[in-house]
Amino acid sequence: MSRFEDATLIYRIFNQLGRFCFRAFGRMQIVGFECVPQHGPLIIVSNHLSLNDPPLLVAAIPRPLYFIGKKELFSSSVSRLLMRAFHVSSFDRSAAGIDAMRVLMQNLERDRAVVVFPEGTRSPGHAMQKGMLGVVYLALKSQAPILPVALTGTEKFPLWRIPFPFRRMTANIGPPFTLPVIEGRPSKAVMSSMLDMVMGRIADQLPPEYRGVYGGNTIGESAEQTA
Repeated sequence: MSRFEDATLIYRIFNQLGRFCFRAFGRMQIVGFECVPQHGPLIIVSNHLSLNDPPLLVAAIPRPLYFIGKKELFSSSVSRLLMRAFHVSSFDRSAAGIDAMRVLMQNLERDRAVVVFPEGTRSPGHAMQKGMLGVVYLALKSQAPILPVALTGTEKFPLWRIPFPFRRMTANIGPPFTLPVIEGRPSKAVMSSMLDMVMGRIADQLPPEYRGVYGGNTIGESAEQTA
């Protein structure tokens, strides 16, 4: 439990309760559990199917996770309490991504594992959409390793049924990798290529019907593996 010493009590309880409920009532499967670095800054990237994705990640990843959420989620004292208990920090969507980047960098500087959904929003058709460049900026600025996670099954039931999903859910965890070191300011073409590298690592672990715009040839092969 030493890995969770910085986590809130509610987070620790939900981590254990989620594991129990998802296995007992949801047939949860975790592939690649051993790929998760136990210490140090980490950027977890995942496809985004539904509001059930964060709870599955919390149950699947064996270290505390830190999220960002739009400030509207913190509108009441109760919601603020819950968001903070589950390690969700607010950001202002009108700040052109600067606010979100600041919050994520602060957590990485504290050697935490942050979660980023590069698509920026849930996919209405459950297949991958084009990613956003923010995750590349974050990875280059922080030099933190990236852990790709591919989720399936979370879109098959509503959020209120999360304790008893009665559905198969899978988290495929791939090997961590780092982006190539770039001298100077990278061009937009280089940034787009690195984004494709990140998204390709997620898509490589998904069934074909979930890959969406990344359903062509695998494109995550050139990333540099971390030890």
